[in-house]
Amino acid sequence: MNAPRLFAQLYLDEDVPVQVAEILRGHGYDVRTALDEAMLGTTDAEQLTFATQLGRVFVTHNRTDFERLAVQYFKDGRTHEGIICAVRRPPGECARRLRSLLNDRTAADFENQLLYI
Repeated sequence: MNAPRLFAQLYLDEDVPVQVAEILRGHGYDVRTALDEAMLGTTDAEQLTFATQLGRVFVTHNRTDFERLAVQYFKDGRTHEGIICAVRRPPGECARRLRSLLNDRTAADFENQLLYI
């Protein structure tokens, strides 16, 4: 049996600049992107399902659509690893805000949460 992860792993959708992933990886975080996973052009629902299957917290700039998906998951009794909606900022600032959030929470703290940075 696998022990629960202490640190959250991230999945960045295609709207989040790849530089954000590169910065976070440089700080030791486990980050995958839609580009890494050949998921470019897939639907929002497919992206969230994929991130959930990977056990990763989903990061997006697409607040409106993912708020709707989070509500739908809740209504359907489905779970996800967490969704972080990030305001569009320069990559370094976005990465800094994500690092702050990641350093304050365990992986379990993100489960089924919709967070904003």
